[in-house]
Amino acid sequence: MSKLDELIAELCPDGVEFKELRQVLRIRNGKDYKHIAEGSIPVYGSGGVITYINQFAYDKPSVLIPRKGSIDKLYFVEEPFWTVDTLFYTEINTEIIEPKFVFYYLQSQRIERLNTAGGVPSLTQTVLNKIPIPLPPKPVQEEIVRILDNFTELTAELTAELTARRKQYEYYRKILIKNSNNIRQYSLGELATLKTGSKPKDVFEFPHKYEYINAGTTNSGYTDKANCDGDTVTTPSRGQGGIGFVGYQYDPFWLGPLCYRIKSRNDKIVTNRYLFYYLSCFNEKILAYKKEGGTPSVNASDLVNINVDVPPLTEQKRIVAILDRFDALCNDLTSGIPAEIEARQKQYEYYRDKLLSFKEVTA
Repeated sequence: MSKLDELIAELCPDGVEFKELRQVLRIRNGKDYKHIAEGSIPVYGSGGVITYINQFAYDKPSVLIPRKGSIDKLYFVEEPFWTVDTLFYTEINTEIIEPKFVFYYLQSQRIERLNTAGGVPSLTQTVLNKIPIPLPPKPVQEEIVRILDNFTELTAELTAELTARRKQYEYYRKILIKNSNNIRQYSLGELATLKTGSKPKDVFEFPHKYEYINAGTTNSGYTDKANCDGDTVTTPSRGQGGIGFVGYQYDPFWLGPLCYRIKSRNDKIVTNRYLFYYLSCFNEKILAYKKEGGTPSVNASDLVNINVDVPPLTEQKRIVAILDRFDALCNDLTSGIPAEIEARQKQYEYYRDKLLSFKEVTA
């Protein structure tokens, strides 16, 4: 029997009392901070810390609950802080409930489902105050917090390792390319063809047969037909936030009208996978041709002038093999660190929901 089981058997074998959230804490509104001088106190918005000032709104442990916007993001803060008006903060009655227990419990309740707006997602104090929350004895709360803290610490360690690996990856891919021997320089137009696609007849929101690649840094949906083969490099031609992004498609896909397909003219001179790594590594060469205005864009007539350093084919293959291993470690959702983080997160959510499920005591 675990320590938690022993505590429950001893202190609340028949269940626990439930209270409304308003009975264990007080919800407070955030305020504007722009009249306050800069400092070291973090200012939280619904998306996280936005700046630092020299005053605090509250200096005790608190759960921050978004009022508008990203209402699925809760924050637990132990140091002095300030919140803007899109974020509630809470004054918690620590005599009866642990602040972190409140945080974990509200996480498990997925309070975004309580959205009261048709446009921008929002939550109200009225709705939040009525959320029922279990009130097990403090030793039980503390043991649950200890267990869940251990889970989150493991995920934080993996996330820190992933960040370090990605920095290492960014550093080494430039070094590998720059330090290659027998490099020849070509223009991109000499090495590859650049073409835009067309709009598909049907676009599906959920996974379908082929990805639809258009403007932006992610796919734009799915289609039931393909107009491009796999082993192809892509980069957006127009759009906010996508210019300079370089993608690579392993499988056939549909190329949209706001994206360029970049394809090697001769794979005995340069491989598509090498072009992908080169252009993504030196994407400042693409950004140099970016045209600002209403909608940022780059022209194919400019991109063909990009100079590309091309080592011998055997060296290209060696570079690609090394960078593929780094890429899988840093980005692959089926293996490597991201997959492990996702597995840990699912495990955490499973045990969190299980640990925070209590039988309500009957009067």
